[in-house]
Order: sequence, then C-alpha cells, then structure tokens
Amino acid sequence: MLIRETEVFIDGPLGQLEALYLDTADATGIALICHPNPVQGGTMLNKVVSTLQRTARDAGLITLRFNYRGVGQSAGSHDMGSGEVDDAQAVAAWLRERHPQLALTILGFSFGGFVAATLNSRLEAQGVAVKHLFMVAPAVMRITENMPQHSTLTVIQPETDEVVDPQLVYDWSNNLERPHELLKVAECGHFFHGKLTDLKDLLLPRLSN
Repeated sequence: MLIRETEVFIDGPLGQLEALYLDTADATGIALICHPNPVQGGTMLNKVVSTLQRTARDAGLITLRFNYRGVGQSAGSHDMGSGEVDDAQAVAAWLRERHPQLALTILGFSFGGFVAATLNSRLEAQGVAVKHLFMVAPAVMRITENMPQHSTLTVIQPETDEVVDPQLVYDWSNNLERPHELLKVAECGHFFHGKLTDLKDLLLPRLSN
C-alpha cells in the first residue's frame, strides 16, 4: 500500500507554516527537508526536495517538508535569512515533540542547505543532537555561523552547477575544519535534470545507516 504525505499546518514565528508530513510504522528516524530560495520560486514541491523526501521515506524515515514564510499557504513574507531558519526551527520542534525517541536528520537543497546547516548549529548549541546533515548544491556563501561539529555531514555538489559556483563549494569544503564527505556529481546542473536517480543512489545508503 502506498503511504501518502498528509498536509499539516504548524505554528511558526509569523503564523501557520504549511507542511507535508509522512508518518510510517517502525521508522528508524525522522527527516526534516528544507527547500530552495523562495524568491526564485523555491517551494517544498521542488523536484529535488521531492527526491530527498522520497529517498528518506524509502530509507525508513518519517519525513516532513514545509514551506517557509510567504510561500504557498505559509503566513508572513520572505526574510531570506534568519527568518527561514526560525521557521525550520519551529517545524523541527513540532517533529521532535511527536517522535522524541527517534534521531533527527536534516536535509537542505540550495538555499535550503544554508537553512539546514544553520538550524543544525542552533540545535547543537541547545544540546539537541542531529544524526546527519545533508547539504545538496548548498548556498555556502550565505553561511555566517559556525558549522555544527557533531552531526555526520555529507555535501553533494553538481559539477556543472549554474546557480551555485561549484568551486565556491569545493573551496568551502577544503577550508572546513571538521570531518565531512564531499560528493561530486559529474555532468550535472543545479536542479539535477536527468540526474535525480544519481542523487537518490548517493543518498539512500547514507540515509539507511
């Protein structure tokens, strides 16, 4: 039987946040997924975000993806910075409250990579453990806070990214003074056109561990 996501509305800093939630029996963890730049049309229905959600589902995780403030039916307007991280923090609290016994994994694509990393840092400062952080084609130029130190970190970067300069990500990775994995996807643009299966193949074994 195909289990479908359920639409839920979560209290956020500026009002309701629209989200899609998938609860599964015998889950091995929970996954929060952060979408790309809302100013450029990014939403939780983005095809890369959808691939992240389906892969986490297939790995046995409960999943939650959501729209930032001002996107879809989420209240407020874009902040393009700390506001979206505030939204992610509210959604993470909602998810953790329902599944306190399960380890949290955070995934973010593009601008969502910045949101995911910054959220992970905030949670770590509060003593909240994050098992694994996935940053896909991440907007590393936006990261101003220290990176989290205790979660497993995987960075996936398309080699022909036309939105985020791949060399910027490679240089950032080289300067990152903590263990992490950098995976490069050859002949692949920012939105993984024709490469979503490759993305899933990289994610699934790492999400299943």
